[in-house]
Amino acid sequence: MPDNDTREGGQPPEGPSLLEKNRVLEEWLRWQLGQVQKRIRDLEEQERAAQRWKIQPKTPTSPALLHRGDCGLYQAQIGGVPARCRDRPGVAAARP
Repeated sequence: MPDNDTREGGQPPEGPSLLEKNRVLEEWLRWQLGQVQKRIRDLEEQERAAQRWKIQPKTPTSPALLHRGDCGLYQAQIGGVPARCRDRPGVAAARP
């Protein structure tokens, strides 16, 4: 089986060496890993946001409403709901 590091006549091959190719591959794989890690962080943040609550303030025509963080009916900053109220939505909605 011929050696891939030399051409016929003992001349070095043209183009990048195996070492250079592997260094480029390593760099690309590190970049890929960084992209996957960023995507994981983004998905984790989306999951945390979906678990939060947001309160739609009371208006003259409707009572205050409690929405899940991923609810699209009310667009607002997701605020913190006190821990004692998280499992009792009626309490949180009744807060001024």
